[in-house]
Amino acid sequence: MPQPNDLLPAHERATDHPVHADDIPGMFDDRAADERFGKPAGGWRRRLFTVIFESETRAGRAFDLLLIAVILSSVTVVMLDSVAAAREAQGALLHRVEWIFTAAFTLEYLARLACVDRPWRYARSFYGVIDLLALLPTYLVALEPSLGALIDVRVLRLLRVFRIFKLSRYAHEYRALAMAMVASRRKITVFLGFVLMIVLVAGTLMYVIEGPAHGFTSIPIAMYWAVSTMTTVGFGDIVPKSDLGRLIASVMMLSGWGVLAVPTGIVTAEMSAQRRLQDRTLRVARAVAEHTAAAASAPSSTRVCEECGSDGHAADAHYCRRCGNEL
Repeated sequence: MPQPNDLLPAHERATDHPVHADDIPGMFDDRAADERFGKPAGGWRRRLFTVIFESETRAGRAFDLLLIAVILSSVTVVMLDSVAAAREAQGALLHRVEWIFTAAFTLEYLARLACVDRPWRYARSFYGVIDLLALLPTYLVALEPSLGALIDVRVLRLLRVFRIFKLSRYAHEYRALAMAMVASRRKITVFLGFVLMIVLVAGTLMYVIEGPAHGFTSIPIAMYWAVSTMTTVGFGDIVPKSDLGRLIASVMMLSGWGVLAVPTGIVTAEMSAQRRLQDRTLRVARAVAEHTAAAASAPSSTRVCEECGSDGHAADAHYCRRCGNEL
């Protein structure tokens, strides 16, 4: 039986092990929740699972839209609480509303754990961690008020909007970008290591050349200057005064463009490779379909190739369909 890869021309056959979409954790697919977390067989847990995890149903979509509205309202309350005038005028009300939101999020998180067969797996998943982080800040604030700003972390839960509104176009682009990042991670790691060496060398040189008199009081401080200069940020809090220091700064600024361009080129090349892989996969599927249809319509034969042992050749075939040997 020929393999799908054998149906393509030799120059189009895959010889490596590319990154596939299945290698990237599904964040926007309802079917991924069924497989990863376990959908209950029946009863109230299955009905609750359908409402919470499956936005295809009317109840599930209404629940998710309501959840997004609650999240937005909660973030709005946190933002208002950071405004001095609003906090002085309605501080007690904002505090009570925040605890109401926290109670609602707590019940929702417990419901998610209760309606899946593998709750620990959900707790360790991307959204499980985000759901937990949305709860902890409010409880921690009760113990330490200075942690109040952490409540804003629940805005991350709005990432569910991609799944809820079925923006499959964005989900597809997310997968393409994620696959490109995974495929190019080693190249990017090597490049970042090279950039770190440049920053270390430049920081050491500036510390020796400029010295504490010009603000370069230590090598870490000089490395901070090198990072801000190479990334073309240039805060201006530390500037070189000597001619040699300015020359090094100019080189760092010009090399900063390369720092921005190289990772972009790496990821873009990988995205192009993933696009070629998708096109090749479509051609494989089309070739398999055509081969299957041709095999089904052609009369079967019991002739066996003496060279490779393949059978199932068409009755009018003169050569082996696998190795090309004359039958």
